[in-house]
Amino acid sequence: MRALLPDFLFSGGHVQAATALVVRDGEVLGVGKPPEGAEVIPMRGRALLPGLVAAHSHAFQRAIRGRTEHRSHARDDFWSWREAMYAAAERLTPDDLHAISKFCFLEMARAGITAVGEFHYLHRDASGKPYANPNELDLAVARAAQDAGLRVVLLRVAYARSGFRLPQNPRQKRFIEGSADEYLQNLDALSRQVPVGAAPHSVRACPAEWIRDIAAEAFRRGWPLHLHVSEQRAEVEQSQAEHGATPALVLERLGALRESTTAVHGVHLTAQDIAALGRARATVCACPTTERNLGDGVVRADLLLAAGARLCVGSDSEAQLSPLEDARQLEYHLRLLQEQRAVLDAEQGGVGGLGAKLYAIASEGGMRSLGLGGGALRPGEPADFIVVDLDDPSIAGCNGDDLMANAVFSMERTAIRETWVNGEPLRLDFEGALPGFRAAMRRLWG
Repeated sequence: MRALLPDFLFSGGHVQAATALVVRDGEVLGVGKPPEGAEVIPMRGRALLPGLVAAHSHAFQRAIRGRTEHRSHARDDFWSWREAMYAAAERLTPDDLHAISKFCFLEMARAGITAVGEFHYLHRDASGKPYANPNELDLAVARAAQDAGLRVVLLRVAYARSGFRLPQNPRQKRFIEGSADEYLQNLDALSRQVPVGAAPHSVRACPAEWIRDIAAEAFRRGWPLHLHVSEQRAEVEQSQAEHGATPALVLERLGALRESTTAVHGVHLTAQDIAALGRARATVCACPTTERNLGDGVVRADLLLAAGARLCVGSDSEAQLSPLEDARQLEYHLRLLQEQRAVLDAEQGGVGGLGAKLYAIASEGGMRSLGLGGGALRPGEPADFIVVDLDDPSIAGCNGDDLMANAVFSMERTAIRETWVNGEPLRLDFEGALPGFRAAMRRLWG
């Protein structure tokens, strides 16, 4: 039993001064005075904040960072960006995938991420044939996260087709499995080795019967259910053509919208879509860095919260790994749209209120989305947190009132001195991970 005694502790949604975080067996045992018999660890000049969560990640896409930041078509957008993604996805070996993913997850840990939802859709070999173990690639990614020390939920993706009435895309042959039953058998086998979630890719990539059957099994098994929803206008148009309804309303019709459902992106939502997500108390996982990078559009976080939906954030394409940047952009994008400030501070919560709200989205919101519970450092929750240097130039001078506003709107990665998972500090071995990462990148790009 250890009692960590920082200057400030953000627990249960509130900043507390000179308060101990008591940790035992990987959980928060208590918050308050150090109990008798505890090892007291003074942490002067430090703040302890809940670990951050990347609830939607494609770790292998770390391999294409920097390779898409140029115009290669008359119009460059998500659909042209996919060509670079395919170029990596087609050539990755299981060893490459592990090495690149591990490096990505180490970078996440350095940014204060303690848990990740890996939305993984590479399942087959380069020719499109199953491996002897159909989950070989899924396990390579899960092992990489565990090697880095992160909590991971493997959101194994179901992918059936290129889209409604579209010819099969040969560049997607590593994604596609033969049936929903085959997918569920593989997911069941995977669930015996790592925590999992069900993830029909999207209404575009899965027919209605796949989504219905997979969602029903996820709810029966208590697995989280994640899907891409309305990231692109073309996706919405295909859904209208096939189903006569938008993706969110198709999910509602299929019984796939519940509290354990996470709709990833949710950029191009109608008022009816937002109402449906709110009725279900579903979560929308915004990925503002990727949505900005790809020119997708802006998540209307204000309307979603007002309707009763919940929010979390994801790193998605790994163009930049900063969940606090994602949290602040939820707010900043709305400021640009509406030409006003503090849009998400509807409650007028005072100096630190908006910061605390956004931080909770980036921590507790992600843990809820992944079915992990916790994320607020309450007693009984996982002891996953970051140690912040209060004298880092980016936040120096903050106090208990404005700590969370500084943390969300100003804090740089340099302020994060340690990342703890399951009550233990992580050792971030970049030096050990670099040789495999470099070899994989050379093999991909020369």
